[in-house]
Amino acid sequence: MAYTSDHFCLVFFICTVLFSLSVGATTTIIVGAGMSGIMAAKTLTDNGVKDFVILEATNRIGGRMHKETVGGYTIEIGANWVEGVGGKIMNPIWPLAKKYKLRTFYSDWSNLSYNIYHQEGGILPQSLVARPYALATSSSDFSSKLSESFHKSGEEDVSILASQRTFGHVPVTPLEMAIDFYFYDFEIAEPPRVTSLKNVLPNPTFDDFGEDEYFVADSRGYEYIVHKIAQEFLDSHNGDISDNRLKLNQVVREIQYTDKGVKVVTENGSAYTAENVIVSVSVGVLQTKLIKFKPDLPLWKLLSIYRWDMVIYCKIFMKFPSKFWPTGPGTEFFIYAHEQRGYYNFWQHLENEYPGGNLLMVTVTDDEARRIEQQPDHETKIEIMGVLRKMFGSDIPEMEAILIPRWGRDRFFKGTYSNWPIGVSTHDFDNIKAPVGPIISLENIQVRNIMVMYTVLILQASTLPICCWTA
Repeated sequence: MAYTSDHFCLVFFICTVLFSLSVGATTTIIVGAGMSGIMAAKTLTDNGVKDFVILEATNRIGGRMHKETVGGYTIEIGANWVEGVGGKIMNPIWPLAKKYKLRTFYSDWSNLSYNIYHQEGGILPQSLVARPYALATSSSDFSSKLSESFHKSGEEDVSILASQRTFGHVPVTPLEMAIDFYFYDFEIAEPPRVTSLKNVLPNPTFDDFGEDEYFVADSRGYEYIVHKIAQEFLDSHNGDISDNRLKLNQVVREIQYTDKGVKVVTENGSAYTAENVIVSVSVGVLQTKLIKFKPDLPLWKLLSIYRWDMVIYCKIFMKFPSKFWPTGPGTEFFIYAHEQRGYYNFWQHLENEYPGGNLLMVTVTDDEARRIEQQPDHETKIEIMGVLRKMFGSDIPEMEAILIPRWGRDRFFKGTYSNWPIGVSTHDFDNIKAPVGPIISLENIQVRNIMVMYTVLILQASTLPICCWTA
């Protein structure tokens, strides 16, 4: 994803704590084996607590860091970029990417304004694009500064759209909406009208870690990092994790808790008891009835959970028999300016990553992503081919393969990551982090989050982790 000082992705980590951890605890259950669950287990291990079990609903670890194949090529349907590189503070994920020699490619967004296609085809000339693009940049700068002023003055939050109105310009034309989609929806997967100004702009990740981004295109997958971290403390054999503390295909359906401990019941009837539990599922899952808490979580916590938006960021991958799009420097990313905001808007060719692969990727979000998730692949294919023929002519070849992730319909994820909507306060955020039941002090616990798209958490703690992280 693109990030400059004006572009961002919001990913945040929510803590839902049920019971205290202590060095003397005999058993800890961790629900979920995504990056956050694995890091929770690693931090326990680093602090001398090895009596834990990890319950993972799927048949793998890594969560939304997940590879698939299309046309014989490995692609990432979840996290795809190392975001935030080259700044004053080292992004902790970057040394891991270098350590494990992940195959990454620098994303150059600088020429994007020269690659915007009209709805009926043809690249729009700079005489039409330059002013709207500059206006969008100025509007984004204004919004970031307005947010900072709100923090200083204590002004109540507004939407980013309200900030755009204050600036004096709201995107209305297909071109303006396409640029606006790139600045916001492409990053946070929801439009400015529903997104918090104070809690989204400016993005501190890129202020600290830097504005450079690297696209991961590795046959081992981005998830390889999660596997290598897990192998540092879980037993493995021939590269596969064999530790019996990791339980795959264990769908947690019920968590019973009292002040004496917890009982976790899975879909297959298995029951696990412990002194405490760390829940690392997404806020989208917490908003459903997949996991029932007995007794119910208190109303103040439930309301805070329900206020967040679990968004859908859908990357659709296509394989063609030959290239029909421009390649070379400055062509990797391009935009389709349609009258329907977000309609197959943002495109990327993968010729840099997979030379000769003839791969394209298009990103859809929010309501468009939900619509596409509901319809059959062949209908989406017809729509995409219609857009491509508008951009590149009627004689282009038919695609050979298409891959459409459906994170929103997956009951174990219910979306890709979280967006902070207007009307949700920092008090709501604190409520989600707040414990249910007795906990040890959170003093001296340091958490650093890493933006890699779709949530990666690296936890650095001087004591045991007390939270569960979701996004």
